[in-house]
Amino acid sequence: MSAGYAVLGWGSLIWDLDDLAPKVSLPWHMRSGPHLPMEFTRISPKRKMGLAVCLDLDHGVDCPTHAIASRRSSLSEVISDLAARERAPLEMIGGVCLTTGERQGREGIAAIVAEWCGDAGWAGAVWTDLQSNYAEMSGHPFSVAAAIAYLKTLDGESLEEAVRYLALAPAETRTPLRDQLAQDRWWIEQVDRLLPSSEC
Repeated sequence: MSAGYAVLGWGSLIWDLDDLAPKVSLPWHMRSGPHLPMEFTRISPKRKMGLAVCLDLDHGVDCPTHAIASRRSSLSEVISDLAARERAPLEMIGGVCLTTGERQGREGIAAIVAEWCGDAGWAGAVWTDLQSNYAEMSGHPFSVAAAIAYLKTLDGESLEEAVRYLALAPAETRTPLRDQLAQDRWWIEQVDRLLPSSEC
């Protein structure tokens, strides 16, 4: 790997670096990042109110993450770069630096990432630390059944974006919701209807 900083991804960042692209060095090192607890428990205005994957200490299951090298030389710069791509405030980006001991984000996640950085030879890493908002936004506690029922309330562009996002997430982001959707006839019909076969 590298003595520099890694950017960790597990969702849309993998296929859509957006304005982060000139600030990192391809390729992605798939499945090389730490295993972190994740589930699609965030209702995302950015994704037209579809469900987005996030790190969820309550409902998440451990999934491998993926790493890409930042071109930057300081933790603050790497955090700023990822915040700009995510259209998120700086405090919603997690980060660790083994050289300075700096840590930002939820401590349970930061500890896992710091240990991984030491083992993998990175000086530090950053990640999107957005949390679940499903209960707050929907008015109901999260469950797989509740999330599928929520997806069935979407239509138009919101449904299309939800289908695209869930279908394109890396295969390694395998969560209970995703496993259930793979067996749900309604969901399979939506994927067939809304996504070109080349995207599946």
